[in-house]
Amino acid sequence: MKILTAEQMREIDRKTIEAGVPSIVLMENAACRFVEFLDREYDPLRDQRIVVICGKGNNGGDGMAIARQLHLRFRPRSLDVVLAWPPEELRGDAEINYRMLQALGVRVHREITPAMRAATLVIDALLGTGLSGPARGAALDFIREMNSGFPGARGSVVSVDMPSGLCEDGESVLPAHTVTFTAPKAEQVLPPLCDRVGRLHVVPIGTPDEMLERDASLWLELIETRHFRRLFEPRPRGSHKGDFGHVLVIGGWEGKGGAAAMAGWAALKAGAGLVTVACAEAERRTVTSLAPELMTQGLSEDPGDKDVIALGPGLGRDPEMVSLAQRLFLQSALPMVVDADGLNALARTSFRGPGPWRVLTPHPGEMARLAGCTSVDIQADRVGVARRFAMERH
Repeated sequence: MKILTAEQMREIDRKTIEAGVPSIVLMENAACRFVEFLDREYDPLRDQRIVVICGKGNNGGDGMAIARQLHLRFRPRSLDVVLAWPPEELRGDAEINYRMLQALGVRVHREITPAMRAATLVIDALLGTGLSGPARGAALDFIREMNSGFPGARGSVVSVDMPSGLCEDGESVLPAHTVTFTAPKAEQVLPPLCDRVGRLHVVPIGTPDEMLERDASLWLELIETRHFRRLFEPRPRGSHKGDFGHVLVIGGWEGKGGAAAMAGWAALKAGAGLVTVACAEAERRTVTSLAPELMTQGLSEDPGDKDVIALGPGLGRDPEMVSLAQRLFLQSALPMVVDADGLNALARTSFRGPGPWRVLTPHPGEMARLAGCTSVDIQADRVGVARRFAMERH
């Protein structure tokens, strides 16, 4: 699944509209998918007291379309729409949806009334992906109200497309759920903001899948459950451990056998049929005491007929181990996952991917050592640094 920036999402919407899907239809589709989610999650909607907080842009237009559908399809116990800006400031599709609400007799308020505070469900449609910088003024006041002004709706705030105000330097709505449209947005799935979106749900609203898949500029993707599903499927009754791969974990220098043992145990739990841990002689008992299923061998022994290598857990920084890691990385024909001291062994060298699969799994400090910069630099652009580094060293 593609991950988009706000700018990329606007461009995809533009292309979708140019391809023949009117913007008002996209908004209506978004409202339909959002209400379908509410119906699944908060059934029965007819018993809910719902407040919809709307801004003046497209996010607010989505909110008013959602309110209209709730009114027509479910007739909730109460339904109140609050518009954070004067209706005279509405434009385009947002204005059209405001007028449709008026035609249906759904009253739109300019402020939160005492009666609304009994709401059991709050819809955040205040600010969308067009926000630049922290929310201020009236927008910030409404964000704070949604976070703390509805005692009966704690755990029942749902954001439309993006939690309002979501930005690293400001306050934002803290929803239980965010229903986003077409594709996840970068801040919704990457630290540090991903922890402020609640549970994320991605729904289609009319953009053709091929429009996303064929666009070479959209290179960032989200791993999905379907990518791992086959690992959890029932195994054939006639299968045996030799059918499911042999992992070699290389690490566990003296005093650090636990790291290699845990990596080996994790490989077993992930479904590997056989796991051997190459470690210091003094650490073999540490490894087998954690899991008797783990086999051991010496660090200097040949990898042999293994299927994949995990290099680095507890390897240490002894010059002999550094040399071993560098040699294996460059010369082994096996796929390899490199972590921890395996990465430290590669730091400050001009290594390049030798051809077979090499997967590096650094934390910010390790990535800084690999890239020759600081952890602050990494945190400022984690994805960008990782991509540039991978392209340079591939």
